[in-house]
Amino acid sequence: MELSNEEYGRLVDSYQQPSPILKNCLWAFFVGGGICTAAQLLIHAFRAAGLDKDTASTVVSVILVFAAALLTGLGVFDSIARFAGAGTLVPITGFANAVAAPALEFKTEGYVTGMAVKMFTVAGPVIVYGVTASVIYGIILVLLQSF
Repeated sequence: MELSNEEYGRLVDSYQQPSPILKNCLWAFFVGGGICTAAQLLIHAFRAAGLDKDTASTVVSVILVFAAALLTGLGVFDSIARFAGAGTLVPITGFANAVAAPALEFKTEGYVTGMAVKMFTVAGPVIVYGVTASVIYGIILVLLQSF
């Protein structure tokens, strides 16, 4: 049976269930907001314990990255992400998951050729473009301030 691209597209669309966009957006909003609220509460707790704002923020970032990597290793993060969608992927927890998941998946191929290479498959471009963008923004800022 040969189908044109249009016919194949219609066939696929007929089997595809509509996505509950509003429900997905609400779950992402509340879960992502919950993660950020918990992080803010932790920052306030560390500030109350005597840490300055920058140190408290750094400690909370480390805690969130560690928690996401641990939950990824335990296989729990994927279940939460499947339920909450982008709500778990947008905060720093999503970045930690993007580094930890491929590393765990390919560890059987060895530490260098498996884990280390695959660990930066997703995170590598983010780091490269993030650093490049920050350099470009810095140059633009210096140029604007010199005028």
